[in-house]
Amino acid sequence: MRTTLLIMTFLWMLPLTLMAQELKGIDEIAPFNEGLAGVRQGEKWGFIDENGTLVIDFRNDVYWNSNADTSKSDISGVRYPIFQEGRCLITKNVEDGVPIYGFMDTKGNTIIEPQFLNVYPFKNGYTTGVLFEKTLKGKNEFKLDIYEFKFFDVLVDASGEIDEFFERRHNIQMTKKRYQVPTIGAKYLAEDLVAVYGKDQGWEIRKLALKN
Repeated sequence: MRTTLLIMTFLWMLPLTLMAQELKGIDEIAPFNEGLAGVRQGEKWGFIDENGTLVIDFRNDVYWNSNADTSKSDISGVRYPIFQEGRCLITKNVEDGVPIYGFMDTKGNTIIEPQFLNVYPFKNGYTTGVLFEKTLKGKNEFKLDIYEFKFFDVLVDASGEIDEFFERRHNIQMTKKRYQVPTIGAKYLAEDLVAVYGKDQGWEIRKLALKN
């Protein structure tokens, strides 16, 4: 009876083993982080676990940059897609091809919809970024839609809730030919502590009363 059970267990596990072994045609493999590693086929990335099993299927919205400046910690420094505190960057394009960014979880679910023009990785459950907002204001005399664009430095938690709005940002051009990724004017330093940059004033350290 014991031998029969062992054989049945082996046969049940065999398809999983074969599935891991049959993952072929990989163009690039990112380092493991938090138990997952990105694997690339063409322009799409999926994620494998430490058993080699594909746990997040290949998708084209995972953010990466083969020309990243890895000395930087914002968007411009993301060479490979990795998970940090259970969140990985995703992206989509708006406004003449300008990219915005959000986050998915370790199951591939979108947790924070793309809405940032630049953003740092999560640290102790929080991150800061430049929030992009677009609001329809009406139509002009030619019956074309008129939009208002707003940009803020914000503090956001891992669920996507905006905990703090900091400085209003101006002079961000949302056309691809003129667009430049804005620097982030707020940095999460430690629990309840951030640094906020003010024009002509430099960095200011602020104490926050964050929700537990």
